[in-house]
Amino acid sequence: MIAVAPKENEEKRVAVTPIVVPALIKAGLEVRVESGAGLAAGFPDADYESRGAHLEPSRDALFAAADLVLCVRGPRLASAAGRADLERLRPGQKLVGFLDPLGRPRDVLALASRGVEAMAMELMPRISRAQSMDALSSMATVAGYRAVLLAATALPRMFPMMITAAGTISPARVLIVGAGVAGLQAIATARRLGAVVRAYDVRAAAGEEVRSLGAKFLEVPLAAEETADKEGYAKALGEDVYRRQRELLSRAVAESDVVITTAAVPGRRSPVLVDAESVRRMVPGSVIVDLAAERGGNCELTEPGATVVRDGVTIMGPFDLAAEIPHDASLMYARNVSAFVRHLMTAKPDGAGDDEIAAATLVTRGGAVVNARVRDLAAEARPEPGEEAAPAGGAATAEES
Repeated sequence: MIAVAPKENEEKRVAVTPIVVPALIKAGLEVRVESGAGLAAGFPDADYESRGAHLEPSRDALFAAADLVLCVRGPRLASAAGRADLERLRPGQKLVGFLDPLGRPRDVLALASRGVEAMAMELMPRISRAQSMDALSSMATVAGYRAVLLAATALPRMFPMMITAAGTISPARVLIVGAGVAGLQAIATARRLGAVVRAYDVRAAAGEEVRSLGAKFLEVPLAAEETADKEGYAKALGEDVYRRQRELLSRAVAESDVVITTAAVPGRRSPVLVDAESVRRMVPGSVIVDLAAERGGNCELTEPGATVVRDGVTIMGPFDLAAEIPHDASLMYARNVSAFVRHLMTAKPDGAGDDEIAAATLVTRGGAVVNARVRDLAAEARPEPGEEAAPAGGAATAEES
C-alpha cells in the first residue's frame, strides 16, 4: 500500500514528518512525500529521504499513485486548490485528515461523490485506546499555549509580579474559560509566566485539574451527563445554563486583565459566555483571546478571524493557532496520524466492522456518507437541483472541549 503526504494548501503543517516514516514503513506502507511538503514546518526533503520516504515532485503523480492520502486539511470546495485536489482523488482511495465533517457537510458530499473512503480525525472517540490518535487534543495543546503568548504580547503590562527598585509590580490576572485541553495548557503557560490565574468550566470534575496547576476554580454545578456526549465531547447546553454561566463570569471577566475562552461544541455555534456589558467593565488595555472564534466566538464582541478594540479592550478572534507553530504541531499531528494508520492496518479488512475507532472516524465510503450524524447534516446541506455546491463555514481546529 502506498501512503502519500501532499504539500498542504495554505497551510504550513504537514501530515507526515520524517520521524514517523520508519514506523509507517515497518507497518507495511511505502511512503511518498511531495517535494517541499515539510519545508514550511522545518522538515527538509533530505530528512525524509534519509528516513526511507520517496520524494515526488509531481502532485498529479503523487495522488495518482496513492492508496492512502494523509493530510492536515482535507480538500475544500472553498478554494481552487481544494477543488483541484478533489478532482485528483479516485474511487476507493483512502483519505485521512481534518475534514471538518460537522462544519463543512458539502465538502463531505464532494468526497462521497468521488467515491473516497474518508476518515475524519475530528471524530476520533475519546477512549483510552485512541488517546495516541487524538489529534484534536494535540492541536488544542498548541493553541492553548499560543493563546497565552498572544495575550502577553498584546497586554500593556507584564505577567509576573516583580519587586524592583521602583516598587512592586503586581501580577497580571488571567481568566481561562473552558478547562479542556486548550484551557489547561493556557493555565499552565500563564502560570509559568507568573500570572494569577482563575479558570471556569461547566464540568465540576475539571476543578481538580485546574487546582493542580495552581489556578483557582470557578464553577456552576451541573450533572456530568448534562455537559458531555457519549464520545466525551462537549454538547450544547440549555439557555438557562448559559445564562447562569454568564452571570458567574460577568464579575470574573471585569476583574481580569486577560480572558482566554475555549468553549466549543462540535458542529454547533460556540456559546456566548462573555457579553458586551462584561467587556465594557474591563480595565482599558485588557485583552480577550477567543479560541472559539471559528464557531462564532464565546465573546459577544468577537469578530472571527480579526483583532478589534472595543471600549479599550483588545479582542482577538484567531483561526487555527496551532498552524502558527507548524514544526511542533506537525510533530504531534504526524504521531497521531501514524498511530491511527497503524491501527487501521491491524483492524478488520473492511476498515470498520466491530472496530470502534475505525467505525467512529469513517465518514464516506462507496459514494455515500456513512456516518449517521454527518449524513443528517449533509442531507440538509445538499444543494437543490441547479444550485451550485457552496462551502459551509468554519474549520474544526479550535478546541472541541
